[in-house]
Amino acid sequence: MIMKIKQIFAKARKEKRKNLLEPEARMVLEHYKIPLPKWKVVKSAKEANEFAEKIGYPVSLKIVSKDIVHKSDVGGVFVFLDNKKSVEDSFNQIMKNVKKHASKAKIEGVICSKMIEQSHPVIVGGLKDSVFGSTIMFGHGDVFVELLDDVSFRVLPIDRKEAEEMMKETKVYHILKGYRGHPVDHNAVVDILMKTAKLLEQNPEIKELDMNPIFVLRKGAYAVDARIILE
Repeated sequence: MIMKIKQIFAKARKEKRKNLLEPEARMVLEHYKIPLPKWKVVKSAKEANEFAEKIGYPVSLKIVSKDIVHKSDVGGVFVFLDNKKSVEDSFNQIMKNVKKHASKAKIEGVICSKMIEQSHPVIVGGLKDSVFGSTIMFGHGDVFVELLDDVSFRVLPIDRKEAEEMMKETKVYHILKGYRGHPVDHNAVVDILMKTAKLLEQNPEIKELDMNPIFVLRKGAYAVDARIILE
C-alpha cells in the first residue's frame, strides 16, 4: 500500500499538481487507518442513489475536479441529503452549477459520503517547516481555526504523552470535555494524532495536510474533509 501512496503522489506530479484530489487524500488517510465516514466517487445520479441507499441517509455530495479548488464557490457541494429525490436533484444541480461557473473544468466524479453526527469541530494537520522539518497540529476546527487561532504544534516525532499534552494546551480540548454534557472519545483523537504523525514521517514529500473538520463523538472520531499538498 505504501507503493500505492507513492503512485498517487507520482500521478499528481505527472499532472503537474501539488494538490491531491480529495479522493486521493482520502485514500492516503485510509491507508493509515484514520477513520472516515463511508464514501465513494460516483459518476451519475443513479450511482449516487444506489450508494446512499446502501450506507444510509443523510449523505453529502461534493464535486471532484483538479480544476476546482473551492468547491462551494461553484455550487459543487450539497449536504444533509436525506432521501432519493434530494440526492438525484442535488447531483444534477452540481453538474449544472459546474457547467455554468467552471465550464472548462474536467469532472472526475462526485464524492458521495455518509454524514455523521456533528459535534464541536477540531482540526488535525501537518506542516513541513524549512527549519524544524515536519510538524503536527491540533486545534479548534472548521471556521474557528482562523477566527480563534486556537491551535497547538509539535515537531515530529511525538509519543502519546506529547499528543495528549498538545491537546490540553487548546481551549477546544476543555470545550470537548463538557460538550453537551457528554464525554467524548479522547483516545480516538490521540489515535488520529499518532496515525497522522506516522503518515507525515513516512511521507516527507507532504508539505501541508489538513483534516478539517474532525468530529469527535462519544465513541470514535471521524475526519470529514481532507487536504494534502505536496512539495
